[in-house]
Amino acid sequence: MSLLQGIRDPRDLRALAPEQLPELAAEIRAFLVQKVSATGGHLGPNLGVVELTMALHRVFNSPEDIIMWDTGHQSYVHKLLTGRAAGF
Repeated sequence: MSLLQGIRDPRDLRALAPEQLPELAAEIRAFLVQKVSATGGHLGPNLGVVELTMALHRVFNSPEDIIMWDTGHQSYVHKLLTGRAAGF
C-alpha cells in the first residue's frame, strides 16, 4: 500500500515519520498529474502547495482548526489529505 492510500484523515498524516514526508509528497504529485491529465482541472496551483498543505495539516488540528484556501484551485491536496481521494 502506498503512503497516500493510507491517509484517511489528517491524523494519519501526523502519524508519519518526518522521513516519510518527501515520499508522500511525490506520491501526491504523481496522483495529481495522473488524475488531472485524465479528467482536466487545475494542476499548477496544486503542485505548488503540496508541502504547504502537508505542513498545515501536521501543525494544526484539522478539522477542528479551520484551514481556508483563497481559491478552490489549491484545494486538491487538502481533499486528498482529508480522505476524499475517491472523489477525483
